[in-house]
Amino acid sequence: MSRTIHIEPITRIEGHAKISIQLDAQGRVADARFHVTEFRGFEKFCIGRSFWEMPGITARVCGICPVSHLLASSKAGDAILGVRTPAPAVSLRRLMNYAQLVQSHALSFFLLSGPDLLLGMDTDPAQRNLMGLIAAHPEIARGGIRLRAFGQHLIRTLGERSVHPSWSVPGGVRSGLNAEAKQKILGELPAMFTLVDQALDLFKDALDRLKDEVDVYGEFPSLFMGLVGEDGGLEHYDGRLRIVAADGKIIEDQVPPENFPELIAEEEEPWTYLKFPYYAPLGPEKGMYRVGPLARLNVCDFAGTRKADRELRQFRHYCAPGKPVNGSFFYHYARLIEILHALERIEELLGDDILDARHIRSRAGVNQNVGIGVCEAPRGTLFHHYQVDDHGLLEKVNLIIATGQNNLAMNRTIKQIAQRFLTAERLDEGLLNRVEHGIRAYDPCLSCSTHEAGRMPLHLELHGADGRLLDEAHRA
Repeated sequence: MSRTIHIEPITRIEGHAKISIQLDAQGRVADARFHVTEFRGFEKFCIGRSFWEMPGITARVCGICPVSHLLASSKAGDAILGVRTPAPAVSLRRLMNYAQLVQSHALSFFLLSGPDLLLGMDTDPAQRNLMGLIAAHPEIARGGIRLRAFGQHLIRTLGERSVHPSWSVPGGVRSGLNAEAKQKILGELPAMFTLVDQALDLFKDALDRLKDEVDVYGEFPSLFMGLVGEDGGLEHYDGRLRIVAADGKIIEDQVPPENFPELIAEEEEPWTYLKFPYYAPLGPEKGMYRVGPLARLNVCDFAGTRKADRELRQFRHYCAPGKPVNGSFFYHYARLIEILHALERIEELLGDDILDARHIRSRAGVNQNVGIGVCEAPRGTLFHHYQVDDHGLLEKVNLIIATGQNNLAMNRTIKQIAQRFLTAERLDEGLLNRVEHGIRAYDPCLSCSTHEAGRMPLHLELHGADGRLLDEAHRA
Protein backbone atom coordinates (compact mmCIF):
# COMPACT_ATOMS: atom_id res chain seq x y z
CA MET A 1 0.00 0.00 0.00
CA SER A 2 1.46 3.34 -1.01
CA ARG A 3 1.55 6.26 1.40
CA THR A 4 2.19 10.02 1.33
CA ILE A 5 4.16 12.02 3.89
CA HIS A 6 3.42 15.74 4.18
CA ILE A 7 5.79 18.30 5.73
CA GLU A 8 3.99 21.57 6.32
CA PRO A 9 4.89 24.37 6.73
CA ILE A 10 8.48 24.50 5.51
CA THR A 11 10.26 26.89 7.82
CA ARG A 12 13.22 29.27 7.67
CA ILE A 13 12.50 30.12 4.06
CA GLU A 14 10.83 33.24 2.68
CA GLY A 15 7.20 32.33 2.03
CA HIS A 16 4.83 29.45 2.61
CA ALA A 17 5.17 25.94 1.24
CA LYS A 18 4.85 22.28 2.08
CA ILE A 19 6.47 19.05 0.94
CA SER A 20 4.81 15.74 0.21
CA ILE A 21 6.67 12.47 -0.16
CA GLN A 22 4.96 9.55 -1.85
CA LEU A 23 5.93 6.04 -0.74
CA ASP A 24 5.23 2.94 -2.79
CA ALA A 25 3.85 -0.35 -1.49
CA GLN A 26 7.34 -1.41 -0.40
CA GLY A 27 7.83 1.78 1.61
CA ARG A 28 10.33 3.21 -0.84
CA VAL A 29 10.22 6.83 -2.00
CA ALA A 30 8.36 6.94 -5.29
CA ASP A 31 8.04 10.70 -5.70
CA ALA A 32 8.41 14.01 -3.85
CA ARG A 33 6.80 17.38 -4.44
CA PHE A 34 7.48 20.90 -3.28
CA HIS A 35 4.15 22.73 -3.06
CA VAL A 36 3.94 26.51 -2.96
CA THR A 37 0.63 27.19 -1.29
CA GLU A 38 0.25 30.94 -1.71
CA PHE A 39 -0.93 32.96 -4.68
CA ARG A 40 0.24 36.53 -5.27
CA GLY A 41 -1.23 37.60 -8.59
CA PHE A 42 1.11 40.51 -9.39
CA GLU A 43 1.08 39.56 -13.07
CA LYS A 44 -2.69 40.04 -13.16
CA PHE A 45 -3.50 42.98 -10.93
CA CYS A 46 -0.75 45.13 -12.47
CA ILE A 47 -2.56 45.07 -15.83
CA GLY A 48 -3.85 48.56 -16.56
CA ARG A 49 -1.31 50.28 -14.27
CA SER A 50 1.31 52.64 -15.62
CA PHE A 51 4.78 51.19 -16.16
CA TRP A 52 6.11 54.16 -14.16
CA GLU A 53 4.53 52.61 -11.07
CA MET A 54 6.04 49.15 -11.57
CA PRO A 55 9.36 49.63 -9.72
CA GLY A 56 7.44 50.69 -6.64
CA ILE A 57 4.75 48.01 -6.99
CA THR A 58 6.94 45.03 -7.82
CA ALA A 59 9.41 45.85 -5.07
CA ARG A 60 6.52 44.78 -2.81
CA VAL A 61 6.75 41.27 -4.24
CA CYS A 62 9.37 40.58 -1.62
CA GLY A 63 10.45 42.08 1.68
CA ILE A 64 13.80 40.27 1.54
CA CYS A 65 14.97 41.13 -1.96
CA PRO A 66 12.93 44.19 -3.03
CA VAL A 67 16.01 45.72 -4.65
CA SER A 68 16.13 42.97 -7.28
CA HIS A 69 12.57 43.65 -8.41
CA LEU A 70 13.18 47.38 -8.21
CA LEU A 71 16.15 47.11 -10.57
CA ALA A 72 14.66 44.61 -13.01
CA SER A 73 11.50 46.71 -13.24
CA SER A 74 13.49 49.91 -13.75
CA LYS A 75 15.48 48.27 -16.52
CA ALA A 76 12.26 47.18 -18.23
CA GLY A 77 11.17 50.81 -17.92
CA ASP A 78 14.48 51.95 -19.44
CA ALA A 79 13.70 49.78 -22.47
CA ILE A 80 10.19 51.23 -22.82
CA LEU A 81 11.61 54.76 -22.72
CA GLY A 82 14.23 53.71 -25.25
CA VAL A 83 16.89 55.82 -23.56
CA ARG A 84 20.46 55.18 -22.50
CA THR A 85 20.64 55.18 -18.72
CA PRO A 86 23.41 57.56 -17.56
CA ALA A 87 26.60 55.74 -16.58
CA PRO A 88 26.61 57.20 -13.02
CA ALA A 89 23.09 55.86 -12.51
CA VAL A 90 24.18 52.42 -13.70
CA SER A 91 27.07 52.47 -11.21
CA LEU A 92 24.73 53.52 -8.41
CA ARG A 93 22.30 50.73 -9.31
CA ARG A 94 25.17 48.25 -9.34
CA LEU A 95 26.18 49.48 -5.90
CA MET A 96 22.71 48.86 -4.50
CA ASN A 97 22.55 45.44 -6.17
CA TYR A 98 25.83 44.41 -4.51
CA ALA A 99 24.51 45.64 -1.17
CA GLN A 100 21.44 43.50 -1.77
CA LEU A 101 23.60 40.44 -2.43
CA VAL A 102 25.51 41.01 0.80
CA GLN A 103 22.48 41.38 3.02
CA SER A 104 20.45 38.57 1.44
CA HIS A 105 23.29 36.04 1.29
CA ALA A 106 24.25 36.87 4.89
CA LEU A 107 20.66 36.25 5.98
CA SER A 108 20.59 32.91 4.16
CA PHE A 109 23.98 31.60 5.30
CA PHE A 110 24.18 32.79 8.88
CA LEU A 111 20.61 33.04 10.10
CA LEU A 112 18.54 30.62 7.99
CA SER A 113 20.97 27.79 7.24
CA GLY A 114 23.53 28.52 9.97
CA PRO A 115 21.66 26.54 12.64
CA ASP A 116 21.68 23.44 10.40
CA LEU A 117 25.31 23.83 9.38
CA LEU A 118 26.75 24.64 12.79
CA LEU A 119 24.44 22.87 15.25
CA GLY A 120 23.85 19.71 13.20
CA MET A 121 20.87 18.15 11.43
CA ASP A 122 19.91 15.94 14.37
CA THR A 123 19.86 18.69 16.99
CA ASP A 124 16.57 19.24 18.81
CA PRO A 125 14.61 21.83 16.82
CA ALA A 126 14.01 23.68 20.08
CA GLN A 127 17.71 24.59 19.92
CA ARG A 128 18.34 24.37 16.16
CA ASN A 129 17.19 27.84 15.29
CA LEU A 130 18.42 31.41 15.45
CA MET A 131 18.14 31.61 19.22
CA GLY A 132 20.04 28.35 19.57
CA LEU A 133 22.73 29.63 17.24
CA ILE A 134 23.08 32.80 19.30
CA ALA A 135 23.40 30.73 22.47
CA ALA A 136 25.95 28.27 21.04
CA HIS A 137 27.95 30.55 18.74
CA PRO A 138 27.20 34.15 19.70
CA GLU A 139 30.18 35.56 17.78
CA ILE A 140 29.02 33.90 14.56
CA ALA A 141 25.44 35.03 14.97
CA ARG A 142 26.59 38.58 15.70
CA GLY A 143 28.85 38.47 12.66
CA GLY A 144 25.98 37.44 10.41
CA ILE A 145 23.79 40.19 11.80
CA ARG A 146 26.57 42.78 11.28
CA LEU A 147 27.19 41.68 7.72
CA ARG A 148 23.50 41.86 6.88
CA ALA A 149 23.21 45.22 8.60
CA PHE A 150 26.07 46.54 6.45
CA GLY A 151 24.18 45.66 3.27
CA GLN A 152 20.95 47.07 4.63
CA HIS A 153 22.69 50.27 5.68
CA LEU A 154 24.13 50.79 2.20
CA ILE A 155 20.70 50.24 0.62
CA ARG A 156 19.17 52.70 3.08
CA THR A 157 21.90 55.26 2.42
CA LEU A 158 21.15 55.17 -1.30
CA GLY A 159 17.39 54.74 -1.23
CA GLU A 160 16.42 56.33 2.11
CA ARG A 161 15.08 53.01 3.41
CA SER A 162 16.32 49.44 3.36
CA VAL A 163 13.00 47.76 2.51
CA HIS A 164 11.03 48.80 -0.57
CA PRO A 165 13.17 51.83 -1.48
CA SER A 166 11.54 54.05 -4.15
CA TRP A 167 14.84 55.07 -5.62
CA SER A 168 15.55 53.45 -8.99
CA VAL A 169 13.14 54.61 -11.70
CA PRO A 170 12.84 54.18 -15.46
CA GLY A 171 15.70 56.22 -16.91
CA GLY A 172 17.97 56.27 -13.87
CA VAL A 173 17.88 56.89 -10.13
CA ARG A 174 16.44 59.64 -7.96
CA SER A 175 19.58 60.60 -5.99
CA GLY A 176 23.33 60.08 -5.75
CA LEU A 177 25.72 59.42 -2.90
CA ASN A 178 27.59 62.12 -1.01
CA ALA A 179 31.26 61.98 -0.04
CA GLU A 180 30.63 61.63 3.69
CA ALA A 181 28.44 58.57 3.16
CA LYS A 182 31.04 57.00 0.86
CA GLN A 183 33.80 57.40 3.43
CA LYS A 184 31.66 55.93 6.20
CA ILE A 185 30.86 52.83 4.14
CA LEU A 186 34.49 52.42 3.08
CA GLY A 187 35.49 52.53 6.75
CA GLU A 188 33.23 49.57 7.54
CA LEU A 189 34.56 47.32 4.77
CA PRO A 190 37.67 45.84 6.47
CA ALA A 191 35.57 44.35 9.26
CA MET A 192 33.16 42.90 6.69
CA PHE A 193 35.97 41.17 4.81
CA THR A 194 37.12 39.61 8.08
CA LEU A 195 33.63 38.28 8.79
CA VAL A 196 33.43 36.61 5.39
CA ASP A 197 36.87 35.02 5.83
CA GLN A 198 35.71 33.57 9.15
CA ALA A 199 32.51 32.26 7.56
CA LEU A 200 34.48 30.59 4.77
CA ASP A 201 36.60 28.75 7.35
CA LEU A 202 33.47 27.62 9.18
CA PHE A 203 31.86 26.34 6.03
CA LYS A 204 34.92 24.37 4.97
CA ASP A 205 34.95 22.71 8.41
CA ALA A 206 31.25 21.88 7.97
CA LEU A 207 31.95 20.17 4.64
CA ASP A 208 33.91 17.44 6.42
CA ARG A 209 31.32 17.09 9.20
CA LEU A 210 28.34 16.90 6.83
CA LYS A 211 29.82 14.67 4.15
CA ASP A 212 26.67 12.50 3.91
CA GLU A 213 24.56 15.55 3.14
CA VAL A 214 27.13 17.07 0.76
CA ASP A 215 27.13 13.87 -1.30
CA VAL A 216 23.33 13.76 -1.59
CA TYR A 217 21.85 17.26 -1.73
CA GLY A 218 21.05 18.04 -5.34
CA GLU A 219 23.97 15.96 -6.60
CA PHE A 220 22.69 15.38 -10.11
CA PRO A 221 23.51 16.69 -13.58
CA SER A 222 21.58 19.71 -14.85
CA LEU A 223 22.00 22.83 -16.90
CA PHE A 224 23.12 26.08 -15.27
CA MET A 225 22.18 29.60 -16.38
CA GLY A 226 23.32 33.08 -15.47
CA LEU A 227 24.50 36.42 -16.78
CA VAL A 228 28.12 36.90 -17.82
CA GLY A 229 30.00 39.93 -19.10
CA GLU A 230 31.28 40.27 -22.65
CA ASP A 231 34.55 38.76 -21.43
CA GLY A 232 32.79 35.84 -19.71
CA GLY A 233 33.28 37.29 -16.23
CA LEU A 234 30.85 37.12 -13.29
CA GLU A 235 28.06 39.65 -13.80
CA HIS A 236 25.10 40.63 -11.63
CA TYR A 237 23.53 43.73 -13.22
CA ASP A 238 24.02 43.70 -17.00
CA GLY A 239 25.65 41.19 -19.29
CA ARG A 240 24.24 38.45 -21.45
CA LEU A 241 22.85 34.99 -20.81
CA ARG A 242 25.00 31.89 -20.79
CA ILE A 243 23.86 28.29 -20.30
CA VAL A 244 26.32 25.53 -19.41
CA ALA A 245 25.51 21.81 -19.66
CA ALA A 246 26.36 19.19 -17.06
CA ASP A 247 29.48 18.19 -19.01
CA GLY A 248 30.76 21.77 -18.90
CA LYS A 249 29.96 22.55 -22.52
CA ILE A 250 28.59 26.04 -23.15
CA ILE A 251 25.37 25.50 -25.11
CA GLU A 252 24.17 29.12 -25.17
CA ASP A 253 26.42 32.17 -24.91
CA GLN A 254 26.15 35.94 -25.11
CA VAL A 255 22.39 35.76 -25.65
CA PRO A 256 20.86 39.24 -25.24
CA PRO A 257 18.56 39.12 -22.20
CA GLU A 258 15.64 40.43 -24.25
CA ASN A 259 15.84 37.21 -26.27
CA PHE A 260 15.11 35.07 -23.22
CA PRO A 261 11.75 33.83 -24.63
CA GLU A 262 13.80 31.84 -27.16
CA LEU A 263 15.49 30.01 -24.29
CA ILE A 264 12.90 29.66 -21.56
CA ALA A 265 9.44 28.09 -21.60
CA GLU A 266 7.16 27.59 -18.62
CA GLU A 267 4.85 24.84 -17.44
CA GLU A 268 2.28 24.72 -14.67
CA GLU A 269 1.07 21.95 -12.38
CA PRO A 270 -2.28 21.83 -10.54
CA TRP A 271 -0.67 21.07 -7.15
CA THR A 272 1.46 24.22 -6.81
CA TYR A 273 1.33 27.92 -7.65
CA LEU A 274 5.02 27.94 -8.55
CA LYS A 275 5.71 27.69 -12.29
CA PHE A 276 8.20 25.28 -13.86
CA PRO A 277 10.49 27.14 -16.29
CA TYR A 278 12.78 24.97 -18.43
CA TYR A 279 15.26 25.34 -21.27
CA ALA A 280 12.88 25.32 -24.23
CA PRO A 281 15.07 23.60 -26.86
CA LEU A 282 15.38 20.48 -24.67
CA GLY A 283 11.82 20.35 -23.34
CA PRO A 284 10.64 20.03 -19.73
CA GLU A 285 12.21 16.61 -19.08
CA LYS A 286 15.78 17.37 -20.15
CA GLY A 287 15.62 21.15 -19.90
CA MET A 288 15.94 21.45 -16.12
CA TYR A 289 18.38 24.19 -15.18
CA ARG A 290 19.57 25.88 -12.01
CA VAL A 291 20.15 29.56 -11.37
CA GLY A 292 21.56 31.51 -8.45
CA PRO A 293 25.02 31.69 -6.88
CA LEU A 294 25.97 28.09 -7.70
CA ALA A 295 24.93 28.56 -11.33
CA ARG A 296 26.63 31.95 -11.64
CA LEU A 297 29.95 30.52 -10.46
CA ASN A 298 29.51 27.56 -12.80
CA VAL A 299 28.82 29.64 -15.91
CA CYS A 300 31.38 32.43 -15.46
CA ASP A 301 35.00 32.14 -16.57
CA PHE A 302 36.26 34.20 -13.65
CA ALA A 303 34.97 36.52 -10.91
CA GLY A 304 37.13 39.49 -11.80
CA THR A 305 38.16 40.44 -8.26
CA ARG A 306 41.24 39.19 -6.44
CA LYS A 307 39.77 37.59 -3.32
CA ALA A 308 36.73 36.11 -5.03
CA ASP A 309 38.87 34.61 -7.80
CA ARG A 310 41.09 32.99 -5.18
CA GLU A 311 38.05 31.33 -3.61
CA LEU A 312 36.57 30.46 -7.00
CA ARG A 313 39.66 28.43 -7.79
CA GLN A 314 39.18 26.47 -4.56
CA PHE A 315 35.45 26.11 -5.27
CA ARG A 316 36.27 24.41 -8.56
CA HIS A 317 38.28 21.74 -6.77
CA TYR A 318 34.91 20.19 -5.90
CA CYS A 319 34.27 19.13 -9.50
CA ALA A 320 36.16 17.44 -12.30
CA PRO A 321 38.26 19.79 -14.47
CA GLY A 322 36.08 21.66 -16.91
CA LYS A 323 32.86 20.42 -15.31
CA PRO A 324 30.38 22.40 -13.17
CA VAL A 325 29.97 21.84 -9.44
CA ASN A 326 26.72 19.89 -9.33
CA GLY A 327 25.96 19.53 -5.63
CA SER A 328 23.35 21.98 -4.38
CA PHE A 329 24.98 21.91 -0.95
CA PHE A 330 27.61 24.14 -2.56
CA TYR A 331 25.08 26.94 -2.95
CA HIS A 332 26.18 27.88 0.58
CA TYR A 333 29.84 28.12 -0.48
CA ALA A 334 28.90 30.08 -3.60
CA ARG A 335 26.97 32.62 -1.49
CA LEU A 336 30.03 33.34 0.61
CA ILE A 337 32.17 33.79 -2.48
CA GLU A 338 29.60 36.18 -3.91
CA ILE A 339 29.53 38.18 -0.69
CA LEU A 340 33.31 38.50 -0.96
CA HIS A 341 33.00 39.55 -4.59
CA ALA A 342 30.26 42.06 -3.78
CA LEU A 343 32.35 43.66 -1.04
CA GLU A 344 35.28 44.01 -3.43
CA ARG A 345 33.04 45.56 -6.09
CA ILE A 346 31.52 47.93 -3.53
CA GLU A 347 35.03 49.06 -2.59
CA GLU A 348 35.86 49.66 -6.26
CA LEU A 349 32.67 51.58 -6.96
CA LEU A 350 33.02 53.79 -3.91
CA GLY A 351 36.48 54.77 -5.13
CA ASP A 352 35.21 55.72 -8.58
CA ASP A 353 34.63 59.42 -9.22
CA ILE A 354 31.78 58.57 -11.56
CA LEU A 355 29.51 58.42 -8.52
CA ASP A 356 30.05 62.17 -8.09
CA ALA A 357 28.48 62.98 -11.48
CA ARG A 358 25.17 64.83 -11.33
CA HIS A 359 23.46 63.47 -14.44
CA ILE A 360 21.77 60.39 -13.04
CA ARG A 361 18.48 60.23 -14.90
CA SER A 362 17.36 60.33 -18.55
CA ARG A 363 13.84 61.50 -19.25
CA ALA A 364 11.55 60.49 -22.11
CA GLY A 365 8.08 59.18 -22.88
CA VAL A 366 6.98 55.86 -24.29
CA ASN A 367 9.14 54.96 -27.27
CA GLN A 368 8.83 51.16 -27.16
CA ASN A 369 5.80 49.03 -26.39
CA VAL A 370 7.78 46.14 -24.94
CA GLY A 371 10.33 46.35 -22.15
CA ILE A 372 12.39 43.51 -20.70
CA GLY A 373 14.52 44.04 -17.61
CA VAL A 374 16.94 41.38 -16.38
CA CYS A 375 19.36 41.31 -13.47
CA GLU A 376 20.85 38.76 -11.12
CA ALA A 377 18.90 38.63 -7.86
CA PRO A 378 20.54 36.88 -4.89
CA ARG A 379 18.63 33.71 -5.75
CA GLY A 380 19.18 33.85 -9.50
CA THR A 381 18.30 35.49 -12.78
CA LEU A 382 15.21 37.68 -12.58
CA PHE A 383 13.14 38.63 -15.63
CA HIS A 384 10.54 41.41 -15.85
CA HIS A 385 8.70 41.42 -19.17
CA TYR A 386 6.17 44.20 -19.81
CA GLN A 387 3.98 45.13 -22.76
CA VAL A 388 2.39 48.60 -22.70
CA ASP A 389 0.07 50.63 -24.90
CA ASP A 390 1.10 53.99 -26.35
CA HIS A 391 0.12 55.69 -23.08
CA GLY A 392 2.38 53.43 -21.03
CA LEU A 393 -0.44 51.36 -19.50
CA LEU A 394 0.41 47.72 -18.98
CA GLU A 395 -1.27 45.18 -21.21
CA LYS A 396 0.88 42.19 -20.26
CA VAL A 397 3.20 41.39 -17.36
CA ASN A 398 5.34 38.31 -16.90
CA LEU A 399 7.77 37.84 -14.03
CA ILE A 400 10.12 34.88 -14.07
CA ILE A 401 11.73 34.61 -10.67
CA ALA A 402 14.76 32.63 -9.62
CA THR A 403 12.92 30.31 -7.26
CA GLY A 404 10.63 29.22 -10.07
CA GLN A 405 13.60 28.47 -12.28
CA ASN A 406 15.02 26.23 -9.55
CA ASN A 407 11.67 24.52 -9.03
CA LEU A 408 12.45 21.36 -11.01
CA ALA A 409 15.80 21.02 -9.26
CA MET A 410 14.27 21.57 -5.81
CA ASN A 411 11.72 18.82 -6.41
CA ARG A 412 14.43 16.44 -7.53
CA THR A 413 16.57 17.36 -4.53
CA ILE A 414 13.75 16.54 -2.10
CA LYS A 415 13.26 13.17 -3.72
CA GLN A 416 16.99 12.48 -3.63
CA ILE A 417 17.27 13.31 0.08
CA ALA A 418 14.17 11.30 0.97
CA GLN A 419 15.46 8.28 -0.96
CA ARG A 420 18.73 8.44 0.97
CA PHE A 421 17.50 9.14 4.49
CA LEU A 422 13.88 7.94 4.71
CA THR A 423 12.92 4.46 5.82
CA ALA A 424 9.30 3.32 5.81
CA GLU A 425 8.63 3.50 9.53
CA ARG A 426 11.09 6.23 10.47
CA LEU A 427 9.72 9.75 10.53
CA ASP A 428 12.24 11.35 12.83
CA GLU A 429 13.46 14.91 13.16
CA GLY A 430 16.74 14.22 11.44
CA LEU A 431 14.97 13.18 8.27
CA LEU A 432 12.59 16.12 8.29
CA ASN A 433 15.40 18.56 8.98
CA ARG A 434 17.44 17.24 6.08
CA VAL A 435 14.53 17.47 3.66
CA GLU A 436 13.89 21.04 4.75
CA HIS A 437 17.53 21.95 4.56
CA GLY A 438 17.68 20.58 1.03
CA ILE A 439 15.18 23.29 0.14
CA ARG A 440 17.03 25.93 2.15
CA ALA A 441 20.16 25.26 0.11
CA TYR A 442 18.37 27.02 -2.75
CA ASP A 443 17.26 29.83 -0.41
CA PRO A 444 13.85 29.96 -2.07
CA CYS A 445 11.96 33.22 -1.87
CA LEU A 446 8.28 32.46 -2.27
CA SER A 447 6.74 35.77 -1.39
CA CYS A 448 7.33 39.01 0.43
CA SER A 449 6.29 37.46 3.72
CA THR A 450 8.58 37.18 6.67
CA HIS A 451 9.44 33.84 8.13
CA GLU A 452 9.60 32.10 11.46
CA ALA A 453 12.91 32.90 13.10
CA GLY A 454 12.47 31.12 16.41
CA ARG A 455 10.75 27.80 17.05
CA MET A 456 10.15 25.61 14.07
CA PRO A 457 6.49 24.64 13.61
CA LEU A 458 5.96 21.46 11.66
CA HIS A 459 3.02 19.21 10.84
CA LEU A 460 3.70 15.87 9.25
CA GLU A 461 0.97 13.51 8.04
CA LEU A 462 1.28 9.95 6.79
CA HIS A 463 -1.55 8.86 4.48
CA GLY A 464 -2.44 5.51 3.01
CA ALA A 465 -3.17 5.03 -0.67
CA ASP A 466 -6.89 5.44 0.11
CA GLY A 467 -6.23 8.85 1.71
CA ARG A 468 -6.72 7.54 5.25
CA LEU A 469 -4.56 9.22 7.86
CA LEU A 470 -2.19 6.59 9.21
CA ASP A 471 -0.01 8.73 11.43
CA GLU A 472 0.82 12.34 12.16
CA ALA A 473 3.26 14.36 14.20
CA HIS A 474 3.15 17.97 15.34
CA ARG A 475 5.97 20.25 16.37
CA ALA A 476 4.76 23.54 17.82
